[in-house]
Amino acid sequence: MFSENFIWGVASSAYQIEGRDQADGAGACVWDAYCEQGKSYDGADATITCDHMHRYKEDFALMRQLGVKHYRFSISWARLMPEGIGRVNEQAVAMYRDMITEMKKNGITPYITLFHWEYPQALQDQGGWLNEHSPEWFAEYAAVVAENFSDLCEYFFTLNEPQCFTGLGHLSGAHAPGYKLPLQYTFQIVHNVLKAHGMAVLALREHAKHPIKIGYAPTCGVALPATDDPRDVEAAKKVYFGFYSDLDNWTWNVSWFSDPVFLGHYPEEGLKKFAPYLPKITEADMELIAQPIDFMGQNVYNGYLVRAGADGEPEFVKRAPGYAKTACGWPVTPECLYWGPKFLYERYGMPLFITENGMSCHDMVSADGCVHDPNRIEFLDRYLGQVQRALDDGVDLRGYFEWTFLDNFEWEKGYNERFGMVYVDFQTQKRIVKDSAYWYQKVMETNGAILSCNRP
Repeated sequence: MFSENFIWGVASSAYQIEGRDQADGAGACVWDAYCEQGKSYDGADATITCDHMHRYKEDFALMRQLGVKHYRFSISWARLMPEGIGRVNEQAVAMYRDMITEMKKNGITPYITLFHWEYPQALQDQGGWLNEHSPEWFAEYAAVVAENFSDLCEYFFTLNEPQCFTGLGHLSGAHAPGYKLPLQYTFQIVHNVLKAHGMAVLALREHAKHPIKIGYAPTCGVALPATDDPRDVEAAKKVYFGFYSDLDNWTWNVSWFSDPVFLGHYPEEGLKKFAPYLPKITEADMELIAQPIDFMGQNVYNGYLVRAGADGEPEFVKRAPGYAKTACGWPVTPECLYWGPKFLYERYGMPLFITENGMSCHDMVSADGCVHDPNRIEFLDRYLGQVQRALDDGVDLRGYFEWTFLDNFEWEKGYNERFGMVYVDFQTQKRIVKDSAYWYQKVMETNGAILSCNRP
């Protein structure tokens, strides 16, 4: 069974749900420009999306009704500081303060993510994360967040999925700002991002109104051992923290993004492999990046199989024909929520939150007016069973945030994917609670007792 103090929650991001208002005072972010260029699926944008900025009171009331007591959400940097630095949008301060107050009225504990990809276009026009001053910009923003919201919130995450917004945004061009930069620029960007994390930690602590707890939420696919043979387990671990991706996909990496934060240095294997592309890295940089924090977040969705070859070196195992997939084509691999946390805890020894996990389904409103999503229930039951297994194996897993509460704007995929536990009719803004939300309510109420793994 899960411990009595295990954190059950849901997660979201500002840009994906809030929408805009002509009088909201918000600045543009890189995703606005990306959508204006017609790069998202079907030319979609997030001008309205879930209209959460006008409907958050009813959304938080619905969370309460469904038993949600912990909510990880992001502040939009571009909304709070329209030019990215300097002027603060007081309308945004008022809105977010009222949001957090409303959460707490509904018995919901807030967990703020500083950056979930809402990068101000005004700073992007000055070079964005490639600019040497970008860590200082982020620190200024972090200070504003602490000054305005730390009296209401105790828990903060600095960055969400840096692998994505650096690699997909600046290497492959699949995400905003849609760049395909030379390799050496991407390594400089990542180094600046990690320094920004460290400077944000310092700024949060300096400006907080009371003691706070800080985490960091990277991601990556999990290397899964093909069998429980110790040789396969070691091979999978070697790949998970290793450097097997091609250079044109190098940011899909665990250790390059987490070793500096939790161990205080870049991994030696990466330093050798990436040597021709690396920026100047100083001891002061590493000390900054490795500022002490309180917990580690990890977004985990799927994994891939690895085994030990005859020569002892890892081999990648091809997926079986007809393997299970989600609606967006991601493989269904529940074991990633056992091996990922296990490997991470062994390497870093940090208390761990699963900050995102969930499934896109082909949801539709049935003739009875309900949304039946048995595939999502089955998916979550299997994945949470592996969280239970990790806990039973001694991993210090503190909580799980399901992605996500509302169907929303799914970045470059527009409205083509539905990850929510609550169906949103984007024409009328009607919310329909899916079967999976009622099921998850029972999971939270029973502290996991209804999961298949915990039933006799």
